[in-house]
Amino acid sequence: MKKHITSEHADLKWERLRLQYLRKCRRTLYTELLATDKLNEHLGEINEQADSMFSQLVKQLVEQQGITEELKAENQLLWVQRMNNVQNVASEIVLNELIYC
Repeated sequence: MKKHITSEHADLKWERLRLQYLRKCRRTLYTELLATDKLNEHLGEINEQADSMFSQLVKQLVEQQGITEELKAENQLLWVQRMNNVQNVASEIVLNELIYC
């Protein structure tokens, strides 16, 4: 009965994480979605919402922290460090707000 995760999305990171969470922590919801054949739809919606939220958060955090192309040209290592931090913060927010709820 492995007919889930057949989405056509290029990046299935959020779907995989949500599926793992549902299987492990929300068995009743997982079983209900699977039985009503709505699991793929649910995972697809979560993936779209998570991608959108992640992109918006990264843009907002980059602006708030003043991470610019000038910084990238002047100090690439610092720019990478700050961008990695922003992406990690955005990922944690998405995980807590959408995936693990």
